[in-house]
Amino acid sequence: MIAFVNGAVAALTPTLAVIEVGGVGMAVHCTPNTIAGLRMGEQARLATSLVVREDSLTLYGFADDDERQVFELLQTASGVGPRVAQAMLGVHSPDALRVAFASGDAKALTAVPGIGPKGAQKLLLELKGKLGAPLGSSGLVGAQRAVASAPAPWTEQLTAALIGLGYASREAEEAVVVVTPQAEAAIAADGSAPVPQLLRAALQSLNRAR
Repeated sequence: MIAFVNGAVAALTPTLAVIEVGGVGMAVHCTPNTIAGLRMGEQARLATSLVVREDSLTLYGFADDDERQVFELLQTASGVGPRVAQAMLGVHSPDALRVAFASGDAKALTAVPGIGPKGAQKLLLELKGKLGAPLGSSGLVGAQRAVASAPAPWTEQLTAALIGLGYASREAEEAVVVVTPQAEAAIAADGSAPVPQLLRAALQSLNRAR
């Protein structure tokens, strides 16, 4: 297993980082939050999980070991593969997920693209207690800390991701304005803004403007 990669960031896309390790470019699938924390040409260390299939080897990357552990625990539930597990971590922090499972918060899980009410209830039954309590605390204090560590509003996530991809702050802010109607429509329909889709739309608008 490849536990982590450490090297210069050679390339970035909305969902993928290429990290140069010993002259080899390692393609690592990441959430928009993780991508937003990377910068082209700078050193980065990502905790990783290697998913082996008959026809592929796919490396998933995370900001820290705790996030990777939660990613792997989520996949112990039936029907949860690496893409769904990564989508859950793209919407919620590890501690926010721990609070959701401990409190039976199905609404928090349905905020993840691809998880409906029935699927959320099934996950609550299968994973309750498996993720443990919020790190360093329990009860109300744990919930408060999890909320504090939850992902920033979609506008901040999107702006940070675009800047991480090399765009100027002004360009990032203009792209956010362009995709705001799409985000508001998604929030009205599903209760959350799909940051990966919004990031792709923002990049398309920036490419047209150049």
